Amino acid sequence: MTNNDLLRSLRYALKLNGETIAELCAVGGHDIKPIDVLKLLKKEEETGFAACDDAVMGAFLDGLIVSRRGAQESKPGLPKAPDTALNNNLILRKLRIALELNEEGMLAVLAKAGVQLSKSELSAMFRAKGHRNYKVCGDQFLRNFIRGLTLGGGNTE
Repeated sequence: MTNNDLLRSLRYALKLNGETIAELCAVGGHDIKPIDVLKLLKKEEETGFAACDDAVMGAFLDGLIVSRRGAQESKPGLPKAPDTALNNNLILRKLRIALELNEEGMLAVLAKAGVQLSKSELSAMFRAKGHRNYKVCGDQFLRNFIRGLTLGGGNTE
C-alpha cells in the first residue's frame, strides 16, 4: 500500500480535509501547504500528482497522535528517538495509539470489515521485529483495518 493510497483512505475514514491534513503534518513536524496536500491526494494517473514520502506520512501520523492524545512529555536527558522507516506494522501501531484503541476496539474495527482474528494474532503485529511471535502486517490487513474504520468500527470522533 503506497503512502498516497493510505493518506487517501485515512482522509475518507477519518473525515479529514486537505487543510486539516496540512495542520496535522505541521503538528507532526513537517510543514506542508494545503495545496500540496491536494497533490498527494490525487491518483497517480492524474495531472499534478505528487508522491507522499515516509517523512510526510510519518509527520501526519505523529500529528494525528498529538492532536488526539496530546504531546508526550519527553523525559529529561533522553533525546527523542527518530522514527525508523515506515512499515505497515508501525503505521498500524500509530493508528492504534491515535485512535486510543485497545485490543477489543481493534478487533471490533476488523470485524466491521469482515476480518476475524484472535487477540494473540493481533498482538503479534505489535511485537518487536526480532521477537519470535512477530507477524508482518500485510497491505490487505491494513486496508481491511482502514475499511473497518470507514464503516464506523472505531472511535474516529
